[in-house]
Amino acid sequence: MARTALRPLRDRVGSITSGALAWIYCALLVVPLYYFVVSSFKDNEQIFESPLALPGTWDFSNFGTAIDQAELVLAVANSVITTVAALVLTLLLALPASFALARSNGRLGRFVENIFALGFLIPSFAALFPTFLLAAALGLFHSRTFVVFLLPATALPLSIVILTSFMRAIPRELEEAASMDGASALQVLRQVYLPICVPGIATVLLLNFLSFWNAYLYPLILIGPDTAQRTIQVALPTLKVDAGTDYGVLMAGTLFTLLPVYLVYTVLQRQMQRALISGAVKG
Repeated sequence: MARTALRPLRDRVGSITSGALAWIYCALLVVPLYYFVVSSFKDNEQIFESPLALPGTWDFSNFGTAIDQAELVLAVANSVITTVAALVLTLLLALPASFALARSNGRLGRFVENIFALGFLIPSFAALFPTFLLAAALGLFHSRTFVVFLLPATALPLSIVILTSFMRAIPRELEEAASMDGASALQVLRQVYLPICVPGIATVLLLNFLSFWNAYLYPLILIGPDTAQRTIQVALPTLKVDAGTDYGVLMAGTLFTLLPVYLVYTVLQRQMQRALISGAVKG
């Protein structure tokens, strides 16, 4: 009886504790974001004197200065081209590989899957020098094309592991029924597996988009200082000059580059939710 009476108290304490931790975590995210946004409308004097106060006037001149000084519009366009091309290439490579691994029941399939998983153990900086030599040997050094081919190679281990796990959850009866109707392997992949794996595809797209968009080291070295091809992450540090840093302009430029990330995250998150709800209703 005593234990039974203590259960509501434990549940209440656990609920209060979890709620308090959730609010603390929310504050840890919201306060820096608030500081980041309001600072993009201030100058250095206002930022240091009253860091959390609202700006006296909502002046958008910092955004114009950042866009003009670092050529952010061109840099965003380059990042969009590079990211979209790398995402398409990643899916074109990961989907067939995951389909083959999901259908394989033997040791060879498990071995190949483990080989892909080993990609998680390779730090990015360890492959920097061999990648530099390869780009130079192919004549693609200081070229955006090589970065488009490189980024999918870094994303394939995670993409294949995620998509393979989703495809393995699909009942084999669906594939057998499609095969009995005369569907080829490519048709089975396109008509059976892909519609069901939309949540996995959306997850892979979201994770890889964040990784590709925020890539800095490899685009900096492989593309170089060419302003016509440099991505947004390479362009942003040019807002810092020798005479000093205008933090309002720097934060305004960073905020400008975060808008595409927010839009893509919102779209893919909704697609993932719709796909999960649709699958639950059909189930």
